[in-house]
Amino acid sequence: MRNMRNMRNSPWSGRMPGVFMGLRAAWKEGYGLADLRKDVMAGLTIGIVAVPLAMALAIAVGVPPQHGLYTAIVAGAIIALTGGSRFNVSGPTAAFVVILIPVVQQYGLGGLLVATVMAGLILIALGVTRMGALIQFVPYPVVLGFTAGIAVVIATLQLPDFLGLTVAHLGEHYLANLGTIVSAFPSINPMELGVGIFTLLILIFWGRLKVPVPAPLVALVAAALATWALNHWLGGGAVDTIASRFTWEYRGESGQGIPPIPPAFAFPWHLPGPDGQPLQLNFDLIRALLGPAFAIAMLGAIESLLCAVVADGLSRTRHDPNSELIGQGLGNVVAPFFGGITATGAIARTATNIRSGARSPIAAVVHALVVLIAVVGLAGVLGHVPMAALAALLFVVAWNMSEARLFARTLRSAPGPDVTILLICFGLTVLFDMVLAVAVGMGLAAALFIHRMSLITHSDRVQTDRHPDTRSLPAAVALYDVNGPLFFGAAEKAMSSLRLVDPGVKVVMLDMRDVPSMDGTALVALQSLITDLRQKGIALIFVGMKARLIVKLRRAGVRKEVGRLTYVTDMEEGARVVRRWLG
Repeated sequence: MRNMRNMRNSPWSGRMPGVFMGLRAAWKEGYGLADLRKDVMAGLTIGIVAVPLAMALAIAVGVPPQHGLYTAIVAGAIIALTGGSRFNVSGPTAAFVVILIPVVQQYGLGGLLVATVMAGLILIALGVTRMGALIQFVPYPVVLGFTAGIAVVIATLQLPDFLGLTVAHLGEHYLANLGTIVSAFPSINPMELGVGIFTLLILIFWGRLKVPVPAPLVALVAAALATWALNHWLGGGAVDTIASRFTWEYRGESGQGIPPIPPAFAFPWHLPGPDGQPLQLNFDLIRALLGPAFAIAMLGAIESLLCAVVADGLSRTRHDPNSELIGQGLGNVVAPFFGGITATGAIARTATNIRSGARSPIAAVVHALVVLIAVVGLAGVLGHVPMAALAALLFVVAWNMSEARLFARTLRSAPGPDVTILLICFGLTVLFDMVLAVAVGMGLAAALFIHRMSLITHSDRVQTDRHPDTRSLPAAVALYDVNGPLFFGAAEKAMSSLRLVDPGVKVVMLDMRDVPSMDGTALVALQSLITDLRQKGIALIFVGMKARLIVKLRRAGVRKEVGRLTYVTDMEEGARVVRRWLG
């Protein structure tokens, strides 16, 4: 019965993961009018925070700001309702900036949306196949390394807008972009810089006043008013704004800034590619976007489940990782058909959601409605937000994302190999890309884990005359105590010492009680040992081996043979078998 329960709880059991699990969990506890009021207030708070962040992150990726707002509206609502976390708030996040910028540069907005749909399908597949639990095996130095690297890239890319620089088109490579930005320093616009610093100071110090109004709202309203005054006093164009930077066209209408219309259905491949013309959806495009889609899906899975873990810690609840992946997948499949870009769980907005008193996923749905109202009713107002202010907001996002204090503490206190992995992931993310950083980081972490596990796996010769259970064994018996998991990194090391037996030894006993697992390499090593001992005329007895390991050996052809090989449950039974074999 215990095994049956374990199978049901296993990530690889046949039971299909559920959908709407976060919503179900909230309603099972009882949901009333008081809970709805708390959800509405929390949703209003995070909706106000999400509006400027969604615009800033869309611009950082290289697409017009309304696409970030559409993401928060469509994906934010769908993921909240269908996912496995009660409190996750999803939308565009800073973690995706590094991955999405090259996609936009190479394939345009349409290519980004097609890649997002593909990534959503991959996320659904990960959830359906119950792979959510595997995300926890991503080592923290890898996560900290690539998130800190992403933060550095984001902050660097905001310098042109923050300083008001006149720069050429930025490319995919960090060092080249950094050189372009530095060479443009003589074109600093003092007005833009002043607005940026003014916004940054409000974002940093507003929280110390303990006023229950989100700092981003205060900072951007103040920056917009300051920009309006400067442009009115100095003439239009003194400070760049969303309205002066972006234009829109829709069904014969056009305007500046953000279109005052809700998300509308459109096939992603009908949107512009890199040349401004609609994409041609074909096998070559899908094949080209498959790599970016996998990268988006993997980062989305890691980011959303980390966000859910943080939410569990703050709220003392438990999320369903597989249901959360399915919800994230559904949101990313549907949102691109309404102009939304890639979405995942946002840790800062989720933490704000919980601290604001949220009780269920309804809070995230209210947040999506707040963003929708802002698009429809306040598009003209949002157009007055200065670009330098959005850059300042992303500076703060990048700083929080970098976890600079934890990064420095890890460098000082973590073991040397972990520090090496952290620095390699950080460097590769900044200088190359996050996909390479995570792949190399995971490989190095796996190699380090194998090495560490091999150190705890060993086999030692036991002095039989020093223990009551083995004192009665004949002198022709060699007893070895095998400890630790036998796998490809440790099996041969553990087995090699067993080949060196004294000439007078007729029976080798292996105490396998402390061997929890064994892989295919260990099976080959044991078969080689058995063959070697048989050629020397030495019998072999396994003591205390777990039943599942015996089954593995039998499937590999290692079976009992009278006078040559057998399995016993304990040392007492082994001693009886030895005396019988030796006569």
